[in-house]
Amino acid sequence: MNELTPFRRTAPAKVAALILLGMSVCASAQSLTVLPVNVFFPPGQKASTMTVTNRGDREAAIQIRPYTWTQADGNDQLEATRALMVSPPIASIAPGASQLVRLILRDLPADREVTYRILLDELPPPAQNGTVNVTFRLSIPVFSRPAIRANPRLQFHLESEGGQVYLVGKNDGQCHEVVRDIALITSDGKKLSPESSASPYVLAGATRRWRIVVPISTPLPNDTLRLTARAESGAIDEQVRVVSRP
Repeated sequence: MNELTPFRRTAPAKVAALILLGMSVCASAQSLTVLPVNVFFPPGQKASTMTVTNRGDREAAIQIRPYTWTQADGNDQLEATRALMVSPPIASIAPGASQLVRLILRDLPADREVTYRILLDELPPPAQNGTVNVTFRLSIPVFSRPAIRANPRLQFHLESEGGQVYLVGKNDGQCHEVVRDIALITSDGKKLSPESSASPYVLAGATRRWRIVVPISTPLPNDTLRLTARAESGAIDEQVRVVSRP
């Protein structure tokens, strides 16, 4: 996926940033590129690397921080961690040069995939009078697979709450799933879709909610709808029931 969600601030107290939420061959933030854009630790592996390249015409200073990535109440949660170490955490990259970043796990997962995110910030240069410094942030997913055979196991239902409809996906499997191109088909053939900025990830043991955009002219569903989507494990085409929440 090559989705970029804007996260904007204005320098010097604020900074413009882009958070990469999905998958692509190469992550890019202004003059910086990162490979790979998703880091996978195979079972039993504690070390990996990624490469940050400065394609701009001035030196770039970066800061790299690791976070544990979980999902609670259907939302992503990031918490600073020492379980994943990065080296170097701060670096300066000359124009046209690259920086190799080493990633090291302190412990291996047991029976379920463990997920992290690396936040890579381009640090702004010293501010000058009359100038606005603009930097960027990349958020890189990191997946550490367990030694056992790991597969996702998704179950879906719809929730109607306060005049709004949510698609809820619960992953009882041992690793994450990525769900794209979600569509809900009503009994009269109308197609409903989630908000365009929704993240596609459903982590192992977690539940994700997608807010479904329902036009004013379309009544809220009260029974079942047809769900179609594209997941990494294969196509999804099933009937989903609506559950009303108090």
